[in-house]
Amino acid sequence: MTTIALGTDPRASADLEEFGYEQQLHRSIGTYASFAAGFSFVSILTTIFQLFGFGYSFAGPVFFWTWPAVFLGQLTVAMCFAELAARYPISGAIYQWSRRLGGHVVGWFAGWTMILAQIVTVAAAAIAMQAVLPEIWSGFQLVGGSPFLNTSTGATNAVILGVIVLTITTIINAAAVRVMAIVNSIGVTAEIIGVVLLSIALFSHAKRGPGIVLNTSGLSGTLFGSLLVASLMAAYVMVGFDSAGELSEETHNPRRTAPRTIIRALTISAAGGTLILVGALMASPEANDPNIAGQGLAYVITSRLGDTLGRVFLADVVLAAFVCTLAIQTATTRMIFSMSRDEVLPFSKKLGKVSKNGATAVAAVVVGVLAVALLVVNLGNTGVFTALTSVCIVLLYLAYLMVTVPMLIRRINGTWERSAAERATMDETGRPLFSLGRFGFVINLIAVLFGVAMMVNLAWPRPAVYNPSGDSSVLQNFALVCIAVALGGGFLVFTAKKKAYRAAIGHTDQVSAR
Repeated sequence: MTTIALGTDPRASADLEEFGYEQQLHRSIGTYASFAAGFSFVSILTTIFQLFGFGYSFAGPVFFWTWPAVFLGQLTVAMCFAELAARYPISGAIYQWSRRLGGHVVGWFAGWTMILAQIVTVAAAAIAMQAVLPEIWSGFQLVGGSPFLNTSTGATNAVILGVIVLTITTIINAAAVRVMAIVNSIGVTAEIIGVVLLSIALFSHAKRGPGIVLNTSGLSGTLFGSLLVASLMAAYVMVGFDSAGELSEETHNPRRTAPRTIIRALTISAAGGTLILVGALMASPEANDPNIAGQGLAYVITSRLGDTLGRVFLADVVLAAFVCTLAIQTATTRMIFSMSRDEVLPFSKKLGKVSKNGATAVAAVVVGVLAVALLVVNLGNTGVFTALTSVCIVLLYLAYLMVTVPMLIRRINGTWERSAAERATMDETGRPLFSLGRFGFVINLIAVLFGVAMMVNLAWPRPAVYNPSGDSSVLQNFALVCIAVALGGGFLVFTAKKKAYRAAIGHTDQVSAR
């Protein structure tokens, strides 16, 4: 294994060696860039623009309440992850954490599931351009026809725009790591400014008071049932905050930085999203506007703020969507790198290769190609967006459970406290590590219960979500089929790589135990 020129952070590099790994990636990420990684993965501008119309179509204005509900649940997950990030500052966080908590088999399947989920998420994020670009200029509707995602022409154009975006992000991730970090930080800064200014603009154009969030006249069924379906929007937005942990081996003082940026990325995203959602509902042309379900948040902005100002904000959304795609692809390549370093994936030696400038080029190309393939095989399918969105979230929640469940089991049998005591208790600055303390068990338990409930809710084969046209039973059970395929395919790959995996893990565990 060749060590390359690195950023200066000898303490963190020596810390990494205690886990059995050499420093290969460049340590060039500071506190803000670490926060930006998580914030850009969540990317409230991108994801709220994508699914505002979806949530509104099922529950009307009252769908807002799914936002704080999902945030509180995910906050418990983020707090568990923050505690783990302080103790295990290693790339491929979900994989590394789960195998140390639940054993090698659980760890491998968590990493495998996370890779598949992130590849699907990359594809879903890339087609977010369709929700914005044609609203800015009709010329971006390259195939003509209706630009809406629930039409054949809109779905086809979404794939074309998505492929273009993925080509650019793949080139950046494969060849220019420094450019990736700069673009990410600039994009996050622009997104935060855009969120603040957009919120101000929407509130200044309000046609009604904040009581609109209690309006239940737009329900498509019972209140509880409608909110369960509408919660897909919030569930899709509030994931990826763990990306700061994924980049631990590139972060200065990761034991101190990563835990705080994980929580900060989620809480700031939740606060900004609250302002946008309430502002949009207060400013919408009508209290129960039927156009919102089909045209989403872009319709509210252009109709209330005017074409010129509306397009300025939409341009900011385009930048946010691009940076979101870039960040998700980066996080995926780090997961692949971490698992390939342990020789547990097919073609591990090539996938785990790091270039002189710190890029994981082969992994970036593989992620880009697979994400493009997902889009191309769904060319023209009007259900592609909802299907990809739902599946990536179900798989992400499954991977998260493979961390929080073993963590809870260790708390119950008392091994969490013992293992934590054996590890470092101070961060790189000499301060105590982030810890949940006496509240750890309760927070961990809530995180598990929330994760199970949301996974069941999201995977439930509702025709209105997965098969709105009613012509495909496979599409209706798409989430369940994908989970089965992911786990079945994972079993075959794990069986083939089991011997090499045990040998590599045995080595790192021996070094880590010294």
